[in-house]
Amino acid sequence: MADKALHLNKKWCKGCGVCVGFCPKQVLKIEDNKCVIAYPEKCIHCGQCELRCPDNAIYIGGRSDEQ
Repeated sequence: MADKALHLNKKWCKGCGVCVGFCPKQVLKIEDNKCVIAYPEKCIHCGQCELRCPDNAIYIGGRSDEQ
C-alpha cells in the first residue's frame, strides 16, 4: 500500500468550497465549480478537508479507486 495521499471524487463534489476554506495549507481550490487538488505537495494530511466535506468527496488514504 502506498503512502497516504489526498484523493478527490469529482463526481461527488458539489463545489461548495467548505474543504477549501478549512485547508490550513491552501492545497485546494475551486475550478469550474468543482474542488481540485491544486498543490498536493503542500498537504500535511491533517484531515480537515475530509472531516468537513458534506459530500464525502475528499479523503486521505493509501489508494484511490477513482481515475
